[in-house]
Amino acid sequence: MDIFEITQDSLDLTLLRKGQGHKYDHGHALVLTGGAGRTGAARMAARGALRIGTGAVTLGVPPSAQLEVAMQVTAVMLRRVEDGAALSKLLEDDRLSAVCLGPGLGVTDRGAELVGAALAADRVLLDADALTLIANDDSLRAKLHTGCVLTPHGGEFARLAPDLAEIAKEDRPDAKAEAAKAAAARLGAVVLLKGPETVIAAPDGEVRRHRATEDRATPWLATAGAGDVLSGFITGLLARGIAPMQAAALATFLHAEAARQHGPGLIAEDLPEMLPQVLRELGV
Repeated sequence: MDIFEITQDSLDLTLLRKGQGHKYDHGHALVLTGGAGRTGAARMAARGALRIGTGAVTLGVPPSAQLEVAMQVTAVMLRRVEDGAALSKLLEDDRLSAVCLGPGLGVTDRGAELVGAALAADRVLLDADALTLIANDDSLRAKLHTGCVLTPHGGEFARLAPDLAEIAKEDRPDAKAEAAKAAAARLGAVVLLKGPETVIAAPDGEVRRHRATEDRATPWLATAGAGDVLSGFITGLLARGIAPMQAAALATFLHAEAARQHGPGLIAEDLPEMLPQVLRELGV
């Protein structure tokens, strides 16, 4: 099996540059939140999407969370999204170019409605609770498509594909890559299986791997919310028009570089704020 290693030299960093144009020329990402008291994860994802260069980011919130979110955001916009019908209506705006849902969403009827409606969009990032909802509902899983990126950690992967999760645990060098490749083919979407060794697989069989180990280790990423920021990075790149596999690979690399350059004491909120420095050092 061919596995392409993700390094600075293997990535097309020119994709990260911004040309002339207005904000919507650089994409518009929609990040959906859960209810009151559960919005922090989505807010971090939205901040990540904004920092990675998306022209505009909107948080879609239920009525119960509107005041909470409004008090916490400035550059990020706010729209009321009560249920699946409201999301479908919002997605009629062709300026919206990518959707992120899952972080803090809640495994609820509203969450399931939102996942079903979101999957009608061309580019969708699914993480956390959205993955659990898909794992529990064959009708949602059937709506996955090649414009989707799924970002499970080991536990979420075990819910999505229990048999493949057992393969991923095997003590073989490429076991995790084999499992992710099989999952991407089965689900018909890009699968990013997180960890110190992150594997990204596409439905067409392409596999990429990023190793944050040894001298490139980033143990500080083992902190609450880091995965939510990664979801935001990927969503932002999807919104900017970068292909799902490339968006996932670039975001994974930048996420690890931000953590590595920050070092000890990192919390998830630091990751988006480190990104400008990382991009400058990469010459973007």
